[in-house]
Amino acid sequence: MSTKCALCNTELTSMDTLLGENKLSDGSILCNKCLDKISSIHQELLSDLSQYSIHDIKKLAGEGNTEPDEVMNEQHDDFPISAVRDPQSFISGDVYKRRLKEIRYQLEKIGANLSMFTRGEVKALPKILAEDELILAATDAQFINTVDAGVLLVTPKRMLSVSKSLFDAVKVAEYPNETIREISFVPNRVTPFITLHTENGEVKFECFRDREDAERFYNFVKKIYNQPKQPEQSKEEKKQVPSETLYDQLEKLGKLRENGILTDEEFAEQKKKLLG
Repeated sequence: MSTKCALCNTELTSMDTLLGENKLSDGSILCNKCLDKISSIHQELLSDLSQYSIHDIKKLAGEGNTEPDEVMNEQHDDFPISAVRDPQSFISGDVYKRRLKEIRYQLEKIGANLSMFTRGEVKALPKILAEDELILAATDAQFINTVDAGVLLVTPKRMLSVSKSLFDAVKVAEYPNETIREISFVPNRVTPFITLHTENGEVKFECFRDREDAERFYNFVKKIYNQPKQPEQSKEEKKQVPSETLYDQLEKLGKLRENGILTDEEFAEQKKKLLG
């Protein structure tokens, strides 16, 4: 492992290498002083430093470019996406950039009010969402009692929680539509809560970012997941068939037999089903 900062070439201290937090995608390491300097100009770095190489960092410092050369390459194969249906194990840089542009447009179109702290989560979405999977709604929300930033997304087939803490890998949790029984919302001046009631139990999310945005999100998704249940028919109602309807159906069967469309055996079978 290198003992010098890849940018300023000064000796690294124990604080610089603590927990490997300043490590880049190519194994290079930045000292805290250089990291503070470059991140003050480009805050995207703090969302996922391991996505960038030293070549990217030098370009950011010299040209102000905020996109790394090789985006979402094999360095991100450690995404815990085992819970995601049909994940893409690898996509090229060109495909990634196109999908990221499409996803950002979708988020803008639905009026998603996401904070700057969710940039890392948004950048991970091209690898998580299928090519034809549209975002219907999104809001800032993270699992309760965690320090992760997070985004709660709704697509036509599922709800997704995408979250990460500083310098950690993205965490993805999937909730297919058929497993969600209901969505509930607890308003709070500081931190509203969104609760997913699934077939496996409850999952709670905190919404620190924007109380009104969280409520707008809930008002949208409740139309999808909180459908009123149709009252079940009683056994007597199910068995009861109007006599005139039954008579008409038997009469039609008789005419079909007379016209040679139904054989005697087919007539008897259909009659038995009606009377049964």
